[in-house]
Amino acid sequence: MALREVAIFLLQTMAKNLGLDPNRLISTFKDIAQQLRFNYYPPCPKAADKVIGLSPHSDSDVLTLLLQVNDVHGLQVMNNGKWFTIEPLSGAFVVNVGDILEVIELSVTYVHVHTHLYDIY
Repeated sequence: MALREVAIFLLQTMAKNLGLDPNRLISTFKDIAQQLRFNYYPPCPKAADKVIGLSPHSDSDVLTLLLQVNDVHGLQVMNNGKWFTIEPLSGAFVVNVGDILEVIELSVTYVHVHTHLYDIY
């Protein structure tokens, strides 16, 4: 339930900052199913030359909350055709805006293509 409250707070704040009605955005997603998935990308110092990860993609949901639990530099975001590594900040959430939010708000929001590498350092 706590993550749902975080997601609602984020949606309200995003709506206000984009000049949208926060209640409209929240009512759109209030009964939407939640999904919880745990992915752990441990450091691989013995196999750093054999990095595996995910293909570049955008998330198909509304919001993705990624909890940073270690110092693995695995998340990269594409901006203007270039990949940028996201610096991990222990205990922080990285928030990805998903495809569904972009479809509902059309050109107001921007979904970023990103990838996950299991170990790049």
